[in-house]
Amino acid sequence: MIKLEFPCMQPKLVPIEKVVANNYNPNKVAKPEMELLYKSILEDGLTMPVVTFYDDKIDKYVIVDGFHRYTIIKDYFKSDVVAISVIDKDIKQRMASTVRHNRARGVHKVDLQADMVVDLLKKGWNDNNISKELGMTLEEVLRLKQQTGIAELFKDRSHSKSWIVENN
Repeated sequence: MIKLEFPCMQPKLVPIEKVVANNYNPNKVAKPEMELLYKSILEDGLTMPVVTFYDDKIDKYVIVDGFHRYTIIKDYFKSDVVAISVIDKDIKQRMASTVRHNRARGVHKVDLQADMVVDLLKKGWNDNNISKELGMTLEEVLRLKQQTGIAELFKDRSHSKSWIVENN
């Protein structure tokens, strides 16, 4: 049996200044959707805590998922507190978690996701790790790598043998 964790069952109410954005989220929300999120929170309240990781080096909770909820609570409602849940994962797993949360909900900015793929490669993940952890096909990973135009991302790939040069 798989052990399922429920960080949502241990929410905390923390001062809003103790929460900060991460520096890798490829998800962007347009103004109309932000206004819809505001309306949703206004009508329903904050139904989901902001998912965070506690970084003891800076004594802050870094957002993994829920940046836009956090922004609405802070900027629209001018709240001095926000509800969070805390996960304890390394940076690669937090990045993957952010993408999984975003992709499970909807639209993604391709160029920013391509940048994240580059970042994960630099942090030690290979195409298979990225494919598995971010819920992509290997072809999607390849296309994102191609989008960046960085040749070094392809240095470990074998070249196609579809062309044979004959010396006459």
